[in-house]
Amino acid sequence: MPLSVEDLDDPKNFRVLLTVPYKNLAEFVFEYLKKKSALTILFWSVCIVFLCLTISIRIRITHYFPYSHILYHSVLGMIILPLFIIPIHELLHVIPYYLSGARNIRIGMDLKQYLFYVTAHRYVASPLQFRIVAVTPFIIISAVLIFLIFLLPGLWKWSLSVFLFAHATMCAGDFALLNLYFLNKDKKLYTWDDADKKEAYFYERI
Repeated sequence: MPLSVEDLDDPKNFRVLLTVPYKNLAEFVFEYLKKKSALTILFWSVCIVFLCLTISIRIRITHYFPYSHILYHSVLGMIILPLFIIPIHELLHVIPYYLSGARNIRIGMDLKQYLFYVTAHRYVASPLQFRIVAVTPFIIISAVLIFLIFLLPGLWKWSLSVFLFAHATMCAGDFALLNLYFLNKDKKLYTWDDADKKEAYFYERI
């Protein structure tokens, strides 16, 4: 049976590990990305692999296409497609939340912090549920882009490889949250959000 917010208020079984106000999300992301772990090493290694793929494709197409065409596809991969993917990325957070039972799901943004986020108001997510919600957009979008890079010809390989790297870096916030769980892997963490107060709470089972 899923836990409720009231269940987590039982001091005999749970205690608050961390409270994160939405206004401090960027600070939280930088803090947990800087904390070295096997997960952050894996994340940055994948980003480097994607960057190397992008560079190798750029080198191979240098002499085959006009510079103006290359510039257009560069803008497409670095700016246009990343902006276009934001609602799809957030939807891919929403779907696993909804399938796990959450209903009051909200999408928000904080332009001062350059952040978009999905929150399930007063829904308690288990460790597995939260990990699935966090990693789903990275896995699905990366897999689709890698397939398209090898399938499509010419400059599409370039723009999509740039986009692949850009999207991976856009997932830094998701991996910061995952790193919180990884660094506390000896604990069973539960989380819920108060979307009205704009705060996220992380509890550990005692």
